[in-house]
Amino acid sequence: MTDSVTIQWLKASNPIAQLVFAHGAGAGSDSEFMQDMAQKLSHAGISVALFDFEYMETAKAQNKKRPPDRAPKLLARYEQVLSQLDAELPLFIGGKSMGGRMASMLVCETQALISGVLAYGYPFHPPGKPEKLRVDHFDKITCPFLVMQGERDTFGNKSEVSALSLGKTPELFWLPDGDHSLKPRKASGFTEQQNRQSAVARTVQFIEDVLNG
Repeated sequence: MTDSVTIQWLKASNPIAQLVFAHGAGAGSDSEFMQDMAQKLSHAGISVALFDFEYMETAKAQNKKRPPDRAPKLLARYEQVLSQLDAELPLFIGGKSMGGRMASMLVCETQALISGVLAYGYPFHPPGKPEKLRVDHFDKITCPFLVMQGERDTFGNKSEVSALSLGKTPELFWLPDGDHSLKPRKASGFTEQQNRQSAVARTVQFIEDVLNG
């Protein structure tokens, strides 16, 4: 029997759904982005579960950076988190960057009943390598899939992603002048908080649309 995964819950007072929210490659669930977004979502009626992938737990314990595990190990940890959830609330899964990519891959192979997938800054390709696309599994995703992407994300900016013929394209929501963490430049006239708030509002709208559909 594997040990249970430590989950940090940010619970909404009257939740309409729960979101398992996975971190990106370089920073764990305690990063400012993850904590702030989870808090905003919980205030908006979504209970959020945060957790760390195993390599990140090890990195924190040793106080030194580690590269992410390979996808099968990441997916196994994500699946383990899903097995610990209360089935009362509709379940959505997602994450930032790598976490969103893993969520979109997991939904193709898990038996868990997942209502929808959300990615915040999807890594369509490694920076500077637009030919190395990470979208092969998109046509296997059978539930609604929303990608919230900064317009100038180096992992897939608006002009690059708009030019892709993705077949069954995920729904795309663009954050003005946002980078890979949805952050705009000062000169754009937009703020990081505005973009985060927009992403939260779009998340809630997406979840409500799925649940009411």
